[in-house]
Amino acid sequence: MAATAPTTSRVWTVPNILSLGRLLLSVFCFFLVERQDFKAATVVFLLAATTDWIDGWYARRFNQVSRLGRILDPLVDKVLICGVFILIAARGGMAILPWMAVVVVVRELVVTAVRAEMERAGCDFSAGMAGKLKMVLQCAAVGLELGRFGFPQFFAGTDAAAITGWVAMAAVVLTAYSGAEYVVKAWPVITAAGPPQVG
Repeated sequence: MAATAPTTSRVWTVPNILSLGRLLLSVFCFFLVERQDFKAATVVFLLAATTDWIDGWYARRFNQVSRLGRILDPLVDKVLICGVFILIAARGGMAILPWMAVVVVVRELVVTAVRAEMERAGCDFSAGMAGKLKMVLQCAAVGLELGRFGFPQFFAGTDAAAITGWVAMAAVVLTAYSGAEYVVKAWPVITAAGPPQVG
């Protein structure tokens, strides 16, 4: 009989360590936004967002997908995006508006609850294309919003606020759409009518 891998090797994987690092970077980014140090906040946010792509790629490439990672990775993503959206919207006079932050937070709460039920029922509930694309647009909106204050020289001669506003609007629309898509996919399980039909 093959030996079972030690529990620690299934917990302290590279993707999980990257996710924990992203959580620390998220907290640091919140601190920088509150201090209005937008230059440093932009750099830290982009670094945190990059680790999200790296840990997912690494987990698949080197077969280090774990149950903890399936919980930790999306949770940390939600902390980062919801936290920054809330802090930016709370400042006032920004392209990312309070109602946009509300839509993002509500969607993430709903999807988290639905995902928990799907996982409990033993159904795969990996992110779909709409969910992945909304994360890209959310990161682009936040990166632009922080960057236009932190690095104004890069936006000279452009209506940076309008551009950021349109990207943020697209992110919010896709956020709402992907949330509805998750609920529709999970509806048969939620209503105890059997596993969702995909494809």
